[in-house]
Amino acid sequence: MKILTVGGGPGGLYASLLLKKANPSLDIQVIERNPAGATYGWGVVFSDRTLNVYREADSKTYQQITDSFVIWTAIDTYYRDAVVRCEGHSFAGMYRRKLLQLLQERCRELGVGLAFDTEFEDFSIFPDYDLVIAADGVNSKIRNAFVDKFQPTITRGAAKYIWFGTDMVLDAFTFYFRENEHGLFQAHAYPFDGTRSTFIVECEEDVWRRAGLDTADEATSVAYCEALFAQDLRGRKLLSNKSQWLNFNEVRCKTWRHKNIILLGDAAHTAHFSIGSGTKLAMDGAVALANSFIANDDLETALRLYEMERRPRVESLQAAALESQTYFENMRRYTHLEPLPFTSNLLTRSGRITYDNLRVRDPYYIDKVDRGFGGMARGKTAVSLAPPPLFNSYSLCGLTLANRVAVQPTLTEAARDGVLTSAAMAALVEQAKGGVGLVVTGKRPFLPPPHFS
Repeated sequence: MKILTVGGGPGGLYASLLLKKANPSLDIQVIERNPAGATYGWGVVFSDRTLNVYREADSKTYQQITDSFVIWTAIDTYYRDAVVRCEGHSFAGMYRRKLLQLLQERCRELGVGLAFDTEFEDFSIFPDYDLVIAADGVNSKIRNAFVDKFQPTITRGAAKYIWFGTDMVLDAFTFYFRENEHGLFQAHAYPFDGTRSTFIVECEEDVWRRAGLDTADEATSVAYCEALFAQDLRGRKLLSNKSQWLNFNEVRCKTWRHKNIILLGDAAHTAHFSIGSGTKLAMDGAVALANSFIANDDLETALRLYEMERRPRVESLQAAALESQTYFENMRRYTHLEPLPFTSNLLTRSGRITYDNLRVRDPYYIDKVDRGFGGMARGKTAVSLAPPPLFNSYSLCGLTLANRVAVQPTLTEAARDGVLTSAAMAALVEQAKGGVGLVVTGKRPFLPPPHFS
């Protein structure tokens, strides 16, 4: 069986070595447009440092990868000259180039053919292969060549971002928020080895234009961002590697397979960088693809089951990523908040982390949030003892509600000639006696905001 993998990123390399390991008789060739040692990017982050699925897939690469990890458990938020730390998270990062080197070495060890500096153009060779793995990235030539089959939907994000490195060493996943005469900027930063960190700068497109960054070259962009985040960089430099301002493109496809072609990684799907690593998403897909082949001798069945197994997980992550992306694209909605409620909104933006999750991860942090929030509800800076936010008072159109619980009873024969029946009125009174803050009688209830405010 002959397999061609187009794209030598982590997903393509990992899929190739796992397939070769499972069946050494396979003839697998990887072609990559870039040189073997080149990579455009800095660190990659894994949100779960255990990565048990990788250990089961190939223990050698698992050990090499995890030995290279920088591990941290905190998220720091720099906002209004305050620093808020939340502990109890689990992150691991490593240098992208190091990851590629490890996967390339493992491919060679197993007998996978690697060809670099090779631009793929010839689609006529596809019938010569039993399987073609299209791991050629977000701008996939293969997906675009068969656009009527894969039917991709590419949605352009509203914000601009640029991917830098820095020689500043961090000990936490860090968010920085800085505002100048042009507008609000945010940075997403995290360590990836003992000497450097990733530093992604993001802003609204109109802010980007007002700052003149739409006409700025690479050096000018570096200088602007260094000056903007000088207080946070503490004398350190931003590092560029062909860094350019981009809009995030969310990729979705109606199907990931066509005949003997399967899309993998960013060619098939993307998720906003604020929610996690596209690298891990691609590598998880590689494991699922290899497992489908191990379990099924028939190619068509293996590809179908791979997509059936992976698609729900990917779409769930994409839904959370879209929530996170939308949050960052609309940061202005939240900058009126004080540091603690601002950070709580930030951490719970996608729904993957909830208030209850945070209480388990860092009870000290959530206690500070509760006391600060309880104080705000009472017109104070903070209180020594506070109930959970749900049970704080809430002002609504001049009415002060005892708590933030709202219910809409299901009423039968609620009104006659526009007047509540006695039975309906009695039901509403009973609901009110239960202690809820607001009883809603209309068809469209007003619910308090889901986030702290």
